[in-house]
Amino acid sequence: MTLLTRWEPFREFPTMQDRVNRMNRLFRESYSPEGPEEALTTTGFAPLVDIYEDEHNITLKIEVPGIDEKDIDVRIENNTLTVHGERKIEKEEKEENFRRVERQYGSFTRSFTLPTTVEAEKVSAHYDKGMLKIKLAKKAEAKPKQIKVNVGGEKVLEAKAPGKAA
Repeated sequence: MTLLTRWEPFREFPTMQDRVNRMNRLFRESYSPEGPEEALTTTGFAPLVDIYEDEHNITLKIEVPGIDEKDIDVRIENNTLTVHGERKIEKEEKEENFRRVERQYGSFTRSFTLPTTVEAEKVSAHYDKGMLKIKLAKKAEAKPKQIKVNVGGEKVLEAKAPGKAA
């Protein structure tokens, strides 16, 4: 079976822009006084996020492998969810001569404006195997309600005037 998908020519622009920004940042920082090795290990990054919702919750799944749970801070302030963390480079006793560093290190901050349907007091965060899962409970009035649909026409009763025979 062939699936038809909608072609969106501009869908990949944000990803491409992020890569160009990272390349420019690495280029600028490679001329830092600390040297290119230090610049490669201290750049910030933005972890990938999936957001989905069901009738009871909005859920965020954030990829943060290699980050200790004590280095992750989740806050809600002024209707904004902010996730801040840091991935630290492992310093070892022996000196390694890196030829290529692709993993990103440093701090990150991701912020999300919460819809008014979220109950800020009922938020939970769970970290397991490099995945941070944040559940935002919806307010009761925001949950879908099923309305029963009656089939057939409505019966209208006519009132008779007193004293008249039908």
